[in-house]
Amino acid sequence: MPSAQPRPRWWFLITPRWLAWHAFAVLASWGMLWLGDWQFHRAEGGNALSWAYTFEWPIFTVFGVVFWAKTIFDEWKTRGNPAVLAGAAAGVDDDLGLPASAHVAPYEDDVEDDPELVAYNAYLASLSRRSEVSRSGGGQPGSTKLGPAAS
Repeated sequence: MPSAQPRPRWWFLITPRWLAWHAFAVLASWGMLWLGDWQFHRAEGGNALSWAYTFEWPIFTVFGVVFWAKTIFDEWKTRGNPAVLAGAAAGVDDDLGLPASAHVAPYEDDVEDDPELVAYNAYLASLSRRSEVSRSGGGQPGSTKLGPAAS
C-alpha cells in the first residue's frame, strides 16, 4: 500500500469551504467597486452627498481585501505551526486548527493552591444548587439568598 504523502501547505486554499470564501470576497469587492462607480455617476449628476460615498466604497473594498488576505495569512501560519502539526500527528482533528494543548484547561494544578479561587468556585456551586432547587419547586418564594450581601 503506498504511503500517503502530506498535502502541500497551500492545499487548504482550494478546499470547497475556502473556494466559497474566495468567491464571496471577489463578489463583495466587485459589488463595492460597482457601488462606488454608481455613486460617482450620481455625484456627477449633481448629488453632492454621493461624493462621500464615491470614495467610501473603494475604502470598504480595501478593508475587505486586507481582511481576506489577513485571514489567509493567519490560516497559513496555523497550518505551519509545529504545535498544530504535532496535534495532527496525535490525531487531533480541530476545525479551528488549535493545538491539542488548547483543549485542556490551563493551570489545572494551580486551582487547588489558590484559596480565593477555591472559595469562589464553592460559592458558584452553591448558587447553582440554589438555582436548581428553586427551578424544581423545592424552595419557598423569596427564600433564595444570593450571597452575604443579601443577608
